[in-house]
Amino acid sequence: MRKVIYNRFGDESVLELTEQAVPGIQKDQLLIRVKAVSINPLDWKVYGGEMKLMSGSAFPKSVGIDFSGIVDQTGSEVARFKAGDAVIGLLDVFKGGALADYVVVKETDLAPKPANISFEKAAALPVTGLSALQIIDQLAAVGANQEVLINGATGGIGLFAVQIAKKRGARVTAVVSANGVADAKKWGADTVVDYTKQDIRHLNQPFDAVIDLSTRFSFKDARRLMKPKAVFVSTLPSPLTLLSSFVNNLFSGKKRKILILKPTVEGFNTLTKLAENDLQIVLDKTYSMTNVREAYQEARRKKIIGKSVIVLD
Repeated sequence: MRKVIYNRFGDESVLELTEQAVPGIQKDQLLIRVKAVSINPLDWKVYGGEMKLMSGSAFPKSVGIDFSGIVDQTGSEVARFKAGDAVIGLLDVFKGGALADYVVVKETDLAPKPANISFEKAAALPVTGLSALQIIDQLAAVGANQEVLINGATGGIGLFAVQIAKKRGARVTAVVSANGVADAKKWGADTVVDYTKQDIRHLNQPFDAVIDLSTRFSFKDARRLMKPKAVFVSTLPSPLTLLSSFVNNLFSGKKRKILILKPTVEGFNTLTKLAENDLQIVLDKTYSMTNVREAYQEARRKKIIGKSVIVLD
């Protein structure tokens, strides 16, 4: 089978398309034939060596976190799925391995694929959809009539965070680039700010939650926009940010929280129900597996609207 690996940290040039043996499974595992794999910013942060403390430095390493596919084989202890089932799945975010023709997982890594969406769109759901759910429902605990600022609202997480926050009854201010204004409005944002025309640090409005998905808006700047008991959420965990958040939250009413994705069966179920109804899933571009380097180069450098996906054929 084909599998993308890398043997050193670096840019997209380290990614290699190799031939590997199809892995075997244990009695509590499933073998999935992968149909599509989502591209996530965490991918290039890991293969770029920015997350060594979490990923480790042993090689070879694999890339690709979330995927859609079809169950090929099941172990004797597997009860929820059978061969032929269409599924979506999620691997360890710091180890990856989804960018392969076959992947081995446990039942808790999977959910049924919503029947009304393609494999390509389904692959875009797990990482960013579950991240958005965790941010909106747990970290920020967004509720009715709250004012929520989402910075970087047209990326993979932002796409879902805007929609889910609206479903929770919040009033959403989305911060986007010029080419994302129409999309943010379509997803339900009440107010859309084009950051190329307006500095959000000077917004004259307090928020119950400030969610930074751009990784460029600091907690120091966000504090000026936060109500006394507001929450700031960011998406890049590091030992330093985790420590500073812990210290801040001991003494300040304005809380700082960091997303560390913790997938659950309940979260998967909530996400698939949303997808079966009216959750919009936007694909910026799809790529073939042979163009993996180009795919990651473009995803890292472009202003992506929604998600990019690699399709295995």
